[in-house]
Amino acid sequence: MYKLFKSAKLYVSLLTAGLLIAFFTVLSGSSDVKPDASENEWTSLFNGEDLSGWIIPDGDGGHWKVLDGVIDYDAMSQAEGSKDLWTENEFSDFTLKLDWRIKETPFINKNVPIILPDGSHKLDENGNQIRMAVPDSDSGIYLRGMPKAQVNIWTWPVGSGEVYGYRMDQSMPDEVRAGVTPRLHADNHIGEWNTFEITMKGDHLTVVLNGHTVIEDTQLPGVPESGPIGLQHHGHMVDGEWASSPSLVQFRNIYIREL
Repeated sequence: MYKLFKSAKLYVSLLTAGLLIAFFTVLSGSSDVKPDASENEWTSLFNGEDLSGWIIPDGDGGHWKVLDGVIDYDAMSQAEGSKDLWTENEFSDFTLKLDWRIKETPFINKNVPIILPDGSHKLDENGNQIRMAVPDSDSGIYLRGMPKAQVNIWTWPVGSGEVYGYRMDQSMPDEVRAGVTPRLHADNHIGEWNTFEITMKGDHLTVVLNGHTVIEDTQLPGVPESGPIGLQHHGHMVDGEWASSPSLVQFRNIYIREL
């Protein structure tokens, strides 16, 4: 009887442990889980097979392409005009989720500033901007068809997520320039995947990078009420060498929920 009791007690303990593990697994979730379009009204902007729903630059030459289920770019578009990749559809208020990664950084950017929390650049004892050399690749997410309203992807110490066009605009109010400056550096290592969650509501922007809020409810004065979303081209070569930071990037799991 005692052995039977011990066996029954062990069974109950194992069953309870199994249920607890399953419960906490559900709670913890997984970074690989994609939004459920039917339950959360998320719409996929990339099918993982081709660039349907995107406007490929005229004369691109196949440099924006799908490779192993992700959007891959080598910064070598042959288009004479805009080399950026834009959605066919326009969006007003939305939350955009996507994964991105920088593949490599063959270019050394020798003019990267130290950006202070207010959006200004750190100066030396003579009042000159301090510059540093950084292995760099540069891309970003254009919002509502406006290149100035770009959520940056790069390797600068300030971190990805900043809105360079607004931060560098000296005519913008101090609170705007500070607001578009990341609160912290939340990028993963070069070559690793990162996740953006970008929310535009009215003319206010919030950016969450890898679970960290780097830009929170900051105003973008003059941003259009609606427009397409773009993936940025950056960089050019001179005599076979990179002369500026190239967009050696990939994108995947692109979903949008209109608000």
